[in-house]
Amino acid sequence: MRGLNEHTNGLIRRFYPKAMDFSQVSHRKIAKLEYTLNTRGRKSLGYSSPNKVFLTHLLAA
Repeated sequence: MRGLNEHTNGLIRRFYPKAMDFSQVSHRKIAKLEYTLNTRGRKSLGYSSPNKVFLTHLLAA
């Protein structure tokens, strides 16, 4: 799990540098980044997006 967490942190840092104070970032911008990351294909998910995988599991239950 640590590798996935580190990779996600790296993706976030593409948009916001490490020294960035997130209290200065609007909720709208954070939501936009969440959407961008959650709809982006991931190699670990067979190039499916986290949203697609989540919805597939949700609908199968």
